[in-house]
Amino acid sequence: MTNRRAQGGGGRAAGTSFRVFLLLAAFFLSFRAVPGALGHVRESPDEILKQIGVDERLGEQLPLDLLFKDAEGKTVRLGDYFGKGPVLLTLNYYTCPMLCPLTLRNLLSSVEGIGGISLSRDFRIVTVSIDPDEKQDAARARAGEMHAMMKGIGEPGSRWPFLYGGREETGRLTAAAGFRYRKVGDEFAHPDVALVLTPNGKISRYLYGVQQETRDLRLALIEAAGGRIGKSTLVNRALLFCFHYDPVERKYALYARNIMKAGGIFTLVFLGVLYLALWKRRNPRNLAGESGDR
Repeated sequence: MTNRRAQGGGGRAAGTSFRVFLLLAAFFLSFRAVPGALGHVRESPDEILKQIGVDERLGEQLPLDLLFKDAEGKTVRLGDYFGKGPVLLTLNYYTCPMLCPLTLRNLLSSVEGIGGISLSRDFRIVTVSIDPDEKQDAARARAGEMHAMMKGIGEPGSRWPFLYGGREETGRLTAAAGFRYRKVGDEFAHPDVALVLTPNGKISRYLYGVQQETRDLRLALIEAAGGRIGKSTLVNRALLFCFHYDPVERKYALYARNIMKAGGIFTLVFLGVLYLALWKRRNPRNLAGESGDR
């Protein structure tokens, strides 16, 4: 079973790496189409790939004082979207032709499958463009596309805003998040990752991949909220007790030690109840005598 799991994890990692390599190869080819573009020395896909990734900074406080613009062109403070539940932060760019739209649609699909926790009530998604030259029209178009898919959610612009800002604001946010990316030609090469943030803006977890598993999203949100989210905090605490984030597989898995502890406690309780029942059955007279004396 361990070998299968390792092979499965390796297959997923290889698939993700292959997709990233293909994307970088496409960027590189488009960049080569203009010899000596902007006077830069051409780099190989491998050299570019080394500069792209995530330096995990769990517990890091994001700068919530940063000012961005939303899809309507209104200036907003990043901290305006915090304080009432955890936040999923995605870093994309709105003119991305394929990968970013796919990732965002997959995220919404996974979020809609979370039972007991609602985007309209318990948490938010915030998407910030990594392109400092992003235009409002692109932000509005991407927001409109995603909001049209958010059925049954009132005020989708509040529950999932699409923000853009200048070079300084974008740079400070990505640096705090440990998010490394590069502009290659007219496109951006960047990692596929969603940051799970606490209600006060600290990094709780990184979730990787083009598509997030519903279980991982739910557990990450519960963890970021300290169990205080959704309809049942008791169920949330039970889930956190049984599941543990595996940094190698980059997903939540059953925590064997706690499962064994729970199994041991359950066994002791069961044996205690069984012993008491057998003792009562074998000593009916003693129990009757005690009742008569009283």
